Amino acid sequence: MNALQEKLASAIKRRESENHEEARQALLELHAQFPDDPQVNYQCAWIHDLLGLEREAIPFYEKAIQAGLSGDDLKSALLGMGSTYRCIGEYQKSIETFQQALSLFPDSHEFKVFLGMAYYNIGKHSKAMELLLNSLANTSSDEGILRYQRAIRFYSDKLDQTW
Repeated sequence: MNALQEKLASAIKRRESENHEEARQALLELHAQFPDDPQVNYQCAWIHDLLGLEREAIPFYEKAIQAGLSGDDLKSALLGMGSTYRCIGEYQKSIETFQQALSLFPDSHEFKVFLGMAYYNIGKHSKAMELLLNSLANTSSDEGILRYQRAIRFYSDKLDQTW
């Protein structure tokens, strides 16, 4: 393990131990030394989000993603960034982030659920419900949902119709 990895692991350990402000300071120091490292940026984004500093988290998310974050960390960063955009009222950026995430991770229902929330925020209630109902039908193991799964899927995009 090199020096960067050791310092990063130490900062993550502080965050996990709920020493959030200490973790934030350690991560900001690491960022000053390694401003282009995707993991450092990702961890900086995460700690800022955790502390309720959403606007400060966004540039770190953006830089982590641009710097080549990959795998589960990319997935988590896209979810964090899209959710953060939604929380601060940047709904279109949130939608674009979740759509990008779905193009990279099409089977990840968490993006569909968060995208549904963003659609709700811009008044696209039917689209939001369609995403949420289909995700529910596709992922639930609840007996009742499974029993009516076909109907839930059928009605998911027909909520405004009457027969």
